[in-house]
Amino acid sequence: MATFFMPITHYPQVQSFLDYLQFEKRYSQHTLISYQHDLEQFFAYLTSQFDAPAISAISAGLVRSWLAELKGDENSSKTINRKISSLKSFFKFMIKQEVISLSPMTTIVSPKVSKRLPTFVDQRDIQTLFDYVEFLDTWKGRTDRLVLALFYNTGMRLSELINLKENQVDAAYNQLKVLGKGNKERLIPLSQSLLQELKAYMTDKPERLEGILNVFVNDKGKPLYPKYIYNIVTQYLGNVTTLEKKSPHVLRHTFATHLMNNGADLNAVKELLGHSSLAATQVYTHNTIEKLKEVFQKAHPKA
Repeated sequence: MATFFMPITHYPQVQSFLDYLQFEKRYSQHTLISYQHDLEQFFAYLTSQFDAPAISAISAGLVRSWLAELKGDENSSKTINRKISSLKSFFKFMIKQEVISLSPMTTIVSPKVSKRLPTFVDQRDIQTLFDYVEFLDTWKGRTDRLVLALFYNTGMRLSELINLKENQVDAAYNQLKVLGKGNKERLIPLSQSLLQELKAYMTDKPERLEGILNVFVNDKGKPLYPKYIYNIVTQYLGNVTTLEKKSPHVLRHTFATHLMNNGADLNAVKELLGHSSLAATQVYTHNTIEKLKEVFQKAHPKA
């Protein structure tokens, strides 16, 4: 899918960077838009406050003044960290292009972000969802159930599920070939029962739906879209849990947490989730520790 960016006045280098991310790094459109927004905001600030200094004249002090304004506008630490990351990537590209020799970001310190434990659905509630909640005996009902099952059984991201194609279902090896962030492919094993359910779903598509490459389509033959998926997850999780947050990502957290609670290797969970570093996966060990504390409190006579 082509992505078109409005040029940023005074800073054509930004367009070159965005083109690099799109055509060489092959970043998703969602990620590209995030970079674009961050850089537009930063360079608009430099233009209005400092008369658009040249790239080579941008100092750490100018960056800090922008970050101070962001903080004053009550942007969260997580948001500010994302913007810092965008600038770091941009200036790294400028060094690569020999526009500058030193990045102004080298002395910029990211604010600390308080770590929150991932929200997940209790294992008993998940069992209730798939064993006792009734799904309509219609195409929509089948779609809803299979979407939920795939989220929970694979830990897939929302974008990965929506864009899943039939040729990514590898029945010979009981696995899915998923295209994740940065167009990185990973393999996710499927249980035999879920694979059979997927195959039956793809085989039983009504005639008007034939020719659609996506695994999941609605009853009008069109690929599912994010709001549709969110509505499914919110509706059915609302039937089995009182969690305030209900989203596809909560089911991804649930997949990982249940694996960890049942003794899965951390590196294996990292690969299944498609994380680029182990640090992103380690957050699930905290839930495991909390589970151990709970067991201790209930079982130890001196607890």
